[in-house]
Amino acid sequence: MFDLSWAFAEEQDQKDTLKNYRNQFYFPQRNGKDAIYFCGNSLGLQPKNVQPAVMQELEDWQQCAVEGYWGARNPWLYYQQYCSRPMVEIVGASQEELTVMNTLTVNLHLMMMTFYKPTKEKFKILMEAGAFPSDQYAVETQVKLHGLDPATAIIEVAPREGEFLIREEDIFEIIDQESSSLALILLGGINYYTGQLFNMQSITKAAHRAGAVVGFDLAHVVGNVPVKLHDWEVDFAVWCSYKYLNGGPGAVGGAFIHERHARDRNRPRLGGWWGNEETIRFKMEKGFEPKNRAEGWQISTAQVFNMVALKASLELFESAGMAALRDKSIRLTNYLEFLLKHIENIKFEIITPKNCKERGAQLSLLFHDRGKDIQQKMTDAGIIVDWREPGVIRVSPAPLYNSYGDVFHFYEIIANIA
Repeated sequence: MFDLSWAFAEEQDQKDTLKNYRNQFYFPQRNGKDAIYFCGNSLGLQPKNVQPAVMQELEDWQQCAVEGYWGARNPWLYYQQYCSRPMVEIVGASQEELTVMNTLTVNLHLMMMTFYKPTKEKFKILMEAGAFPSDQYAVETQVKLHGLDPATAIIEVAPREGEFLIREEDIFEIIDQESSSLALILLGGINYYTGQLFNMQSITKAAHRAGAVVGFDLAHVVGNVPVKLHDWEVDFAVWCSYKYLNGGPGAVGGAFIHERHARDRNRPRLGGWWGNEETIRFKMEKGFEPKNRAEGWQISTAQVFNMVALKASLELFESAGMAALRDKSIRLTNYLEFLLKHIENIKFEIITPKNCKERGAQLSLLFHDRGKDIQQKMTDAGIIVDWREPGVIRVSPAPLYNSYGDVFHFYEIIANIA
């Protein structure tokens, strides 16, 4: 299926139906040439169509001023919808179930304000051990807001002794054991450290059988692995857009709220002007009447200049299609794994699941020694990856802009690290 020659990588790039998308991105320059950029799981590259998109909004602001809300080329009143519309295919939801707003952790807090309603009997939250710190902090502080003790209200599911991945059966066992006390399950769709992709459909079914609400942090999923949030009956999900979606540093976040909740105007939430029913918004009257869609959770005016880069990037996703991107991603990551297994000069283990259906674009390489030194040598050679304590280098070839040639050159360089 794969071989170790440069000719193989070159042939695969020639056959790649998505190869021209690479030319739609700017690459950092290292040693006089494009860097080998395998860090899209942390921050995606800048699409070349972003600058003209930003200039358009600057021009409209200059020419229209306040009238840009309805008279700009892309009227600002509806700007969040320009981003939510392309997200329909990416996350498997209707546009009514999607909104683009705030940032990931802000959205997580807003969703928990709605969906975490602890009682004396059902008050516990299940999350994965070693979740990304912002998720840990959000859950801890939400629990405290309800006057509860995180030590008793938060349950963590962890890998078994000597293992790195969480077994699905252990998640189900905790759900069954704690069904009478479990209020919410909140997991990362993909664990940021190991790259493990959880079976969100089966977890959602188990959660609902236990009478619990289920939500997912999809920061490492959206734009990486296609999902079907509506069909899987997930209650809510949140994500950022600066990783695989290439929305830019600190870019706007997104949220999914299943239609059975989104259509319920009586569902508790924190309200704001932009979440109010549009037909009466400008009456400026008392009484919050939310939209009967996910946009009913919006609080503030659409952040045009924090959305414009995402809007531009999503045009590329619409053109390429998530199915084609996922197909290439699987093959590209499998190729990377094949080459890494032929490395003999440095010692590491891949702790990401071997099954390509249980991971996205990321492979996590665990080093028991010399990890930081090896990452520095990669950096010096023009490779951009990232380090996560206590010993992991995360390597993520993104199918929109990475090539088989990138993967081969990565292998070629690290195979010669002393």
